Amino acid sequence: MTMPVPPAKINDHPTIAPERRRARGARQNISGRFDLERVEEADGWDMPEERPAFRTQISFERPRSLISYNRSPDLPFDRSINPYRGCEHGCIYCFARPSHAYLGLSPGLDFETRLIARPDAPNVLGRELSAKRYRVAPIAIGTNTDPYQPCEADLSITRACLEVLSAFRHPVAIVTKGTLIERDIDILAPMAAQGLARVGVSLTSLDPDLSRRMEPRAPTPKRRLATIRALSQAGIPVRVMTSPVVPGLTDHEIEALLKAGAEAGASTASWIMLRLPRDVSGLWQDWLAEHYPDRAGKVMARLREMHGGRDYDPRWGHRMRGEGKYAELIAQRFKVHARKLGLDDTAEPLRTDLFAIPPRKGDQLSLF
Repeated sequence: MTMPVPPAKINDHPTIAPERRRARGARQNISGRFDLERVEEADGWDMPEERPAFRTQISFERPRSLISYNRSPDLPFDRSINPYRGCEHGCIYCFARPSHAYLGLSPGLDFETRLIARPDAPNVLGRELSAKRYRVAPIAIGTNTDPYQPCEADLSITRACLEVLSAFRHPVAIVTKGTLIERDIDILAPMAAQGLARVGVSLTSLDPDLSRRMEPRAPTPKRRLATIRALSQAGIPVRVMTSPVVPGLTDHEIEALLKAGAEAGASTASWIMLRLPRDVSGLWQDWLAEHYPDRAGKVMARLREMHGGRDYDPRWGHRMRGEGKYAELIAQRFKVHARKLGLDDTAEPLRTDLFAIPPRKGDQLSLF
């Protein structure tokens, strides 16, 4: 039968059997908020049925444009690119999950199992950078989904985009949990030497068990620290991102995370409070109920305290940190410890004066 889809709630959808979602973050595959109807089948036979596990599927998309622009006053960049839609790391708290609903897919298990790759992205990027109207400013990669998730090992779309940016001598800032970024040190190190590249590595917790539950297919904390070390030793500026800070789960680790990042070679640090926009709130609370039922009440109470009684407040200047005594305490702890470790310096701005469109085959060379 076909029925209208109401706004998704936790109890509206059945939990997927554990064997079908092994090493996945979400427990459900809730309908996207743009779906006009939901189909449910009932044939009257109450018979057990084996269902296959959720496997990673990759489809391909040819983008007409690649660079996305934003005017958000609380973001340090105004443009970004995304080689992939969806992310196999499966971080249950990922604020990008609702973006899958625009594709007619679920922010739940679809987000981490039905990925979309954009293999023509490097060509589109080169075309956009060559446009006469283009004005250079740092491009961010990894602000929505991770550019170094597992499928990048085979597809190398992120690497190809970096090759384009390097050829144009265009500044780039990367955010990732993926250790595969070490493969691209040969591109990033020369760019960093010219003031054209920096990297932020997300380090949410040092507890491997908590990390595996919360970020099921992301590299371990120890391995991410090794990546910070490898990048910094290659001369690439690295920011340790102690994000998101989760009240009642990871907030006690702030000092330890900063110390570990500094010892690995990070030069700066940042933090963001846990954000639960749209569908993420229900998925997160469902995850909490399974993994940390004894702490669920405290976690959500703290979050609502910072957002005026709501799970999330999307206002600019508020959404990243929240408000109130608890938010102020976290900010103060971070500030004091970052200063002690020398992680409070502002990163040097990336250079834009080196940008130049590389000559194409057949172009006449300049005499000067």
